[in-house]
Amino acid sequence: MMLSRTLLLISVLITLFGCQSRQPFPERITLGVVSFGDSEKLEKNYGELKTYLENELNSIIELEPTYNERQAINQINDNAWEIVVASPGLAAVAVSKGNYLPILPLEGGLNSRSVFVVRQDSPIKSLKQLNGKAVALGQPGSATGYYFALYNLYGLTLSEVRLASTPKQALEWVASGEMTAAAMSLEQYNTYRAQVSQKGFRILFQDQHQVPNGAILVSEKLSQIEQEALYRALSNAPPMIPSSAGYVANGPIPDYQYLMGIIKQITPITSNLQKKPTHLY
Repeated sequence: MMLSRTLLLISVLITLFGCQSRQPFPERITLGVVSFGDSEKLEKNYGELKTYLENELNSIIELEPTYNERQAINQINDNAWEIVVASPGLAAVAVSKGNYLPILPLEGGLNSRSVFVVRQDSPIKSLKQLNGKAVALGQPGSATGYYFALYNLYGLTLSEVRLASTPKQALEWVASGEMTAAAMSLEQYNTYRAQVSQKGFRILFQDQHQVPNGAILVSEKLSQIEQEALYRALSNAPPMIPSSAGYVANGPIPDYQYLMGIIKQITPITSNLQKKPTHLY
């Protein structure tokens, strides 16, 4: 009888210890991403990550996509997401506001460079020749389609600036002749160009600034213990999880100071974007 009680006590202690060692998380955790309306890619990239985190954190992970960066900024401003998979521009905005902390980098490289694209048959040969022309930009929050694009256009007067909801829409405007050029990342250009026009495009200009990688961010709403537990779960995930979700396990945190400086520099001219002509100075 004594042996049975002892074994029962040991079993209870083991159970209690196991529960305490696994820090309880909120019942629901929201994971925010920008999807550009691509539900198939959303499931492919983040479905396994969602399932893995649910098992590791013992919480329901609600995957919440936004259509573009502008909508994502609204969510970041409201601190509505506990976890964010953020592009470089979004990460810089979130870090500058102080309510999110980057814990792991996303994959990056030369494909994240900012480019301006024109139609293959366009006579435009340089950025200066865009003076007086109509140009499509990305949404606020996009480092390559908005912040670096405005930095490179600084000093010009355009006939019109139009903000595209998605990179694909920007290319459609260029293909139809509504816009002379469009700004986006090299990766986005390579992804969408074949889906838009048989006439073809070409790169007018490629920015040489090193764009920092995006990041996985955690909200200050999570306690430090919860943030550390999330970091461990992401860092120790099986290789297919970071591969599909596009992050680098145990990678160094990107430095967003230079990008935040670019954002600060171009902010005064953003009030002119709704005007025609558009003075970018």
